[in-house]
Amino acid sequence: MVKINQSGEFRKLHRNIAPILFIPLLLSALTGIAYRLGRSWFGMPKDIGEIFLAIHQGTFLGKPLEPVYVSLVGLGLVGLVITGFGMIRKSKQSRSNKAQSKLTVRTIHSIVAPIIFLPLLTSAVTGIAYRVGESWLGLPEEQIELLMTIHQGSYFGSFGKSIYVFLVGLGLIAMLFTGISMTGIFRKRRSPVPENEQIND
Repeated sequence: MVKINQSGEFRKLHRNIAPILFIPLLLSALTGIAYRLGRSWFGMPKDIGEIFLAIHQGTFLGKPLEPVYVSLVGLGLVGLVITGFGMIRKSKQSRSNKAQSKLTVRTIHSIVAPIIFLPLLTSAVTGIAYRVGESWLGLPEEQIELLMTIHQGSYFGSFGKSIYVFLVGLGLIAMLFTGISMTGIFRKRRSPVPENEQIND
């Protein structure tokens, strides 16, 4: 009973956070992919790359608010990952109980979630730590360089880093769109039928 109630609380919190963070996380994923692939593969000029970075980390809100934006979006992503992870086991049990499992949006969401769980959590935590460390704690670049190395997967090498960023960003985008479609936000609500138009048996 406790596990069922806990899973229900996770689901409720997850569904409440997701719509609020949809746009910021989508922008973060798209600009992260565009910046890394553009700079690494397509020779994107640095000034254009800075525009993507400004959107990615909320610099457009003003330099003082940059760490605030990164922290809020990052902590929101951490919350989504943790509450989502709490629902994975129940989701697996639900799918195993179905004799014929169809490839639905919910199925895709629950399949991608365990795969992308650790990379997203790592990306969020290192992104927050890097921005807060640089902007608020005044840490020198050499002390926080490791955080950025982990954040963008630089340990995979120059080519692997771009692939890593692309796959993690794509995974986040997939989670966002499959997740938001399950909330029912974009479904048209059926208007009640007036009494004079109701069919009498």
